[in-house]
Amino acid sequence: MTRTELGPLATAGEFEADPTRQPPRGIGRWIIYGLLIFSALTMVVPFLWMVSTSLKADEYVLTMPPQFLPRPLTLYSYRRLAALFPIGRIFLNSLLVATWTAAGQLLTCSMAAYAFARMRFRGSNALFLIYLATLMIPSQVTITPLFIVMRYLGWINTYPGLILPGVFSAFGTFLLRQFLLGIPRELEEAAFIDGASHWTVYSRIILPLAKPALATLAVYSFMGSWNAYLWPLFVVSDMQLMTLPVGLATLHGRWLTQWNLVMAGSVITVLPMLVVYLAAQKYFVKGVVMSGIKG
Repeated sequence: MTRTELGPLATAGEFEADPTRQPPRGIGRWIIYGLLIFSALTMVVPFLWMVSTSLKADEYVLTMPPQFLPRPLTLYSYRRLAALFPIGRIFLNSLLVATWTAAGQLLTCSMAAYAFARMRFRGSNALFLIYLATLMIPSQVTITPLFIVMRYLGWINTYPGLILPGVFSAFGTFLLRQFLLGIPRELEEAAFIDGASHWTVYSRIILPLAKPALATLAVYSFMGSWNAYLWPLFVVSDMQLMTLPVGLATLHGRWLTQWNLVMAGSVITVLPMLVVYLAAQKYFVKGVVMSGIKG
């Protein structure tokens, strides 16, 4: 059947499957490729410069013209960083806080999302809108009352004070709710007919199907907690409990900053986030697409 015989009923998908169709050529194609390469370099070059600076000696950090490839290459910044403060303990603090915060968000947000998406009760939509409206409140506004609560509970300079305020997230609930709304209700209805409870449906049917959205939320919450600076700065003053962002802030001197030390600390901070993102990249992209949250 020819194109003219198909007429207006033909769809773009039918022609996209045509193996004889050639991709667009010409200068426009190279302009698009050039823009993509430029955008990629804009993102990658600062990270490469960070690694390069962390491998330079003090006298070569601010030389003109700048040296992209360090000569000589040295690990002095990393050794000096380990000597200045307990970088291993601070790294483990960040890892512990970020891991438990992400795990707590997965539990609380998935349970709240299940209630809002799969359980029918009076006022559920209004309650969800009120809960969602808390996203419009800046976190800086809640720091003072939250600090007072932590002080009354005796959680200043403790791990619970660092972790528990971050395990509840309106955004995480919204993300998971949007995903759960796309799961067919016939699955849970069949389980209810067989005598399953809400907990059985939630744990054995909904959670396994929601792995992409859960992976997306895990990446978001882990990165948010890993990079958090303001709340750990308020609630922790003990060096043994500091997280990486707070510890790195102490490297900035009042009159002089050793940028190679700062960049070495930044490399240590960025690497775990890259590992987490790459490990969950497939589920992350799938979860964002299927939850309906698109840029």
